Amino acid sequence: MADKEQFVRFEKVDKSYDGEVLVVKGLNLDVPKGEFLTMLGPSGSGKTTVLMMLAGFETPTSGEIYLDGDPISSIPPNKRGIGMVFQNYALFPHMTVKENLAFPLEVRKMQKSEIDEKVSNALAMVELQDFGSRMPLQLSGGQQQRVALARSLVFEPRLILMDEPLGALDKNLREQMQYEIKHIHERIGITVVYVTHDQSEALTMSNRIAVFNDGKIQQISTPDVLYEKPDNSFVAQFIGENNQLKGKVKSINGNSCIITTDSGEDINALKVNINNVGDVSTISLRPERVAINSTEQFENVFEAKVKELIYLGDHIRTRVEVCGNDQFIVKVPNSYKDSNLQEGSTVKLSWKTSDSRALDLG
Repeated sequence: MADKEQFVRFEKVDKSYDGEVLVVKGLNLDVPKGEFLTMLGPSGSGKTTVLMMLAGFETPTSGEIYLDGDPISSIPPNKRGIGMVFQNYALFPHMTVKENLAFPLEVRKMQKSEIDEKVSNALAMVELQDFGSRMPLQLSGGQQQRVALARSLVFEPRLILMDEPLGALDKNLREQMQYEIKHIHERIGITVVYVTHDQSEALTMSNRIAVFNDGKIQQISTPDVLYEKPDNSFVAQFIGENNQLKGKVKSINGNSCIITTDSGEDINALKVNINNVGDVSTISLRPERVAINSTEQFENVFEAKVKELIYLGDHIRTRVEVCGNDQFIVKVPNSYKDSNLQEGSTVKLSWKTSDSRALDLG
């Protein structure tokens, strides 16, 4: 029996479509009530299959899924009390906005007065009170997505599942909708399980993120921990921009180590996901953690050749060649003033031991 404190629980869940290849492997996952959990990963990583099993559109090959302490694998989708929001909105084009929202309530045979009240409340929740009589095709993409969200909330489900719901929107609208969904979640406190391959979307909206690859969770944590303290090279590369320097472990001293790069430089790094001297390792280092021509004292200091400067408004994306890597990126604030920073010049790069994480081979 699953713990009721864990509102959603996957217990040793496998999924195979052909009886041979597992697309989800031994999944254990707990989601507390009221959490906004995002499942993030590339195409084919298993995240959507996990969502479809939770919704009831797919059945686990083995293992069990619990909702509020009760096993649900044998319960049909329409009996689970779960709201769904898809990328394509799935609105009925021949019905008005109000009729679209009323439909799931009519299916549940509610009284008309109760339906009217719930529809009105749901429209207010997504700030579309004045759009009830419009047809879906008279709405913008963002408005249609808000109607789809309202329809998933209107019958007061126990859980909302969202599958790439903002994928069809343009960048500005997508960012606006991220904040709207986040604020609605904060206001009503419903449990949300969200699927996306967009890491900035996951970082913006989630209480926790489960990073999937190859049918398994690689790491699950809060957005800041995933970004600042990735457990392995896959997570480091998938969440945010990241520099990699490859080499071998030269020495280990407590929580720190020295990695000798393939081009011969010794780098002081935090020991994260390596065990022994001689291990092949990849150092992960965020571009904003690297200083250029700094007067501060850092443990790692190297000369670098500037290859490219790209002005991006709030910062200058600076590509350099250092430690055998000619694709090494440094984010330089646009307030930085140094006439020596130009293509072809030699600069001094420096960073702390704690900002370079010695991980598995990526």
